[in-house]
Amino acid sequence: MAGRPNIILIMTDQQRYDSISALGYPYAHTPNIDAMIEKGVALTNCHITAPSCVPSRASLFTGYYPHTTGVLANGQKWQRTWVESLRDAGYRCVNVGKMHTIPYNSDSGFHERYVVENKDRYMEGRWYFDEWDKALAAQGLVKQQREFYRERADYRERLGCFDWELPENMHSDAFVGDMAKWWVETYPPTEPLFLQVGFPGPHPPFDPPARYTERYLKRNDLPLPKPTKEELDSLHQELKDKRQHDVEVDHDSVVWSLDPSEDQMQRLWAHYLGNVTLIDEKVGELLASLKERGYLEDAIVIFTSDHGECLGEHGLIQKWSMYDIVTRVPTVVWSTAGRFEGGRTVDGLCQLFDLGPTILDYAGITPPETFEAKSLRPALEGRDWTPRTHVFCEQIGDVAMAGGVEFMTGVRSDRWKLVHFKGSTDGQLFDLENDPKEVRNLWSDSDYQDRKRELLDVMRDWLIESNFKTRDVMAAAR
Repeated sequence: MAGRPNIILIMTDQQRYDSISALGYPYAHTPNIDAMIEKGVALTNCHITAPSCVPSRASLFTGYYPHTTGVLANGQKWQRTWVESLRDAGYRCVNVGKMHTIPYNSDSGFHERYVVENKDRYMEGRWYFDEWDKALAAQGLVKQQREFYRERADYRERLGCFDWELPENMHSDAFVGDMAKWWVETYPPTEPLFLQVGFPGPHPPFDPPARYTERYLKRNDLPLPKPTKEELDSLHQELKDKRQHDVEVDHDSVVWSLDPSEDQMQRLWAHYLGNVTLIDEKVGELLASLKERGYLEDAIVIFTSDHGECLGEHGLIQKWSMYDIVTRVPTVVWSTAGRFEGGRTVDGLCQLFDLGPTILDYAGITPPETFEAKSLRPALEGRDWTPRTHVFCEQIGDVAMAGGVEFMTGVRSDRWKLVHFKGSTDGQLFDLENDPKEVRNLWSDSDYQDRKRELLDVMRDWLIESNFKTRDVMAAAR
């Protein structure tokens, strides 16, 4: 174990924790990710720092909270990462797929980048041609996209669900998986290797080839969300505004419904889970190639996602909220050479960006003292480890935050969650022990005012400590 391990970081986009069979969702067909979980360590309480792609990824790849990076919404510029430290230490650093740096093609510490961005790229970087765009064009194919979906008579009824009708290998997730496999199989073996593979799915449009969707369309036991009128009426006004906004504006080819039918919900979940199964298949193929080329003789393999997805729960679609279905992500870390014992779970609170110093730690690199992320190596190795007492999440106004709220901040302990909406006297407070689905908002309940004040104090102290600890980082950025 004296050498440095190869490090493989596989990330999906917008994947819920409960979309994987081995994590307690038996409806999903995910045999390859299940196998990783059975061999590795599942972090069952890993939470993001921002409920949208760009700020979450900027936080993960820098080791700082969004308010420290200054990246708090999609479209904001970021490009410097701790991958530079891996490159400087002798790792061959390769990215295939989505990183969502802004600009998309910054090197960000990688020797090689094969960029594949959002499936439905409509706003920032709309005319940037990534590897997938080039491959489609080379075959004379026109990508399925919003302009063409809008021409379909049932566009508004589909809730972002479509069948991929072009060649199957040209689906974005199949393309990324195949390209990563191609790189592994053709590039002269190099060690140590840091390979980041970013699948664009199951982010919408929910568009896998039909064969992946069929198994889920046939199931009559999927536990589809059925929010009550009482819950919908009790939503924070920002989330009520978001519901209406998502009906009127088709982000990522999704036109939402305030009252979707059961058939619509079945189709939504079938397409989402079908996309997960497609990704799982490609993960299995990639791992097989890595093994064949010798990379798995000593490797740390990580599978995770940048945030989750509501899929109709709480009457919402997509992210941009701070329910656990958005903030809690599937995360597994597997040592192929027995650096730590597998087949275990770590149930204490941690944050997605804690993976950064963990990766540096295993690469023999001391993370900067100013990092707000903390290495999970002690937890993975079964040594003394103190879980986080609280995890935090923040989001500035974004394309789908249509109300008067400029900024959301969330704090969560093992039992309690509070969400603060800047500019609003209302907020959210949930007792996760007695209300794990986060349906009953206790913000205005007189019996819980002390608890609310306690969590607001935690939030205040966290921000003060964060600003003090990172003062030199922020000064150097000027």
